[in-house]
Amino acid sequence: MFFVRKMIFYPNAKINIGLNIISKRKDGYHNLNSIFYPIFNVYDILEIIKSKKFEFTTSGLAIDCIAEKNLCYKVYTYFKEKYDIQNIKVHLHKNIPIGSGLGGGSSDAAFTIKAINNLFKLGLNINELESISAKIGSDCPFFISNKPKYVTGTGDILSDIDLNLSNYNIQIYTPKIKISTRDAFDKILPNQNNEGKIIENITKPMHLWKNYIHNDFERLHNFKSKIIKIRQTAYDSGAIYASMTGTGSAVYAIFEKN
Repeated sequence: MFFVRKMIFYPNAKINIGLNIISKRKDGYHNLNSIFYPIFNVYDILEIIKSKKFEFTTSGLAIDCIAEKNLCYKVYTYFKEKYDIQNIKVHLHKNIPIGSGLGGGSSDAAFTIKAINNLFKLGLNINELESISAKIGSDCPFFISNKPKYVTGTGDILSDIDLNLSNYNIQIYTPKIKISTRDAFDKILPNQNNEGKIIENITKPMHLWKNYIHNDFERLHNFKSKIIKIRQTAYDSGAIYASMTGTGSAVYAIFEKN
C-alpha cells in the first residue's frame, strides 16, 4: 500500500519595530538595525508533498506562479543538490500581500526549509537551518526560530530580545501599493549615527516609541503622505505606536486590549 505523506504549514508575517539603515557594504548590501516581531494571525498556507516530479502551484493573492522565480523553488533546488531529496509538490496559498514589508516571501522560504527537513527526516538542527536560510534571503533566518529578535548585519545576525506584545492588539493596514525591496534600498541614504539606537530605545515606555523609534523608509517613498495618513488615523483611533513595516507598504498599529 502506498501512503502519501503531506505537510501543511502556516508561514506567518512579521513586523519591523524600527528599521535603520546604517551603511552600504562593498558587496552592495546594506547593514541595518531593526527588531523583527512575528505576527501569527496573518499567514500564508503552504502544502508540501512527495511527488514523482516537481510541481509548484498557487492560489489566493495573485503572484508569479513561475516556480523558478519563487524562493520556495530556490529552497527545493538547494536540498535537491545538497541532499538528493526526491521531488516534491508545493502548493502555496498566498494571503500576505507581496511588496508589503511583512516578510511573506521570506517566511514561505523558511517554512519550506523546515518542511523539507521534517518530510525527509534530515535531522538538521536550528543552527543548520538558519545557515541554509541565510543562503536563500536575508530575512529568512528569522522565521526559523520565529521569535522576537534584534536584527543587525544584512538581517542575518539575530540576537534574542525580551519583548512580549501578547497583551496588545496589533492591527495591520495594507494599502494596495507594492514596493520593490531592491528599488527601496537603492534609494535609501544610510546613517551610521543611528547604529544601536533601536535596541536602546525599545526599553522606553511604548507611548514614547513614536518619538524615538523610526523606519527610515517611511520618508523615502513618493506615497509617504498616504502612509502618514494611515498612521495618523491609527493614532486618532487610540494606537500607542504605529509605523510602516519593512520597506513598505503595510502599516501596523499597536493598541491596548479592551
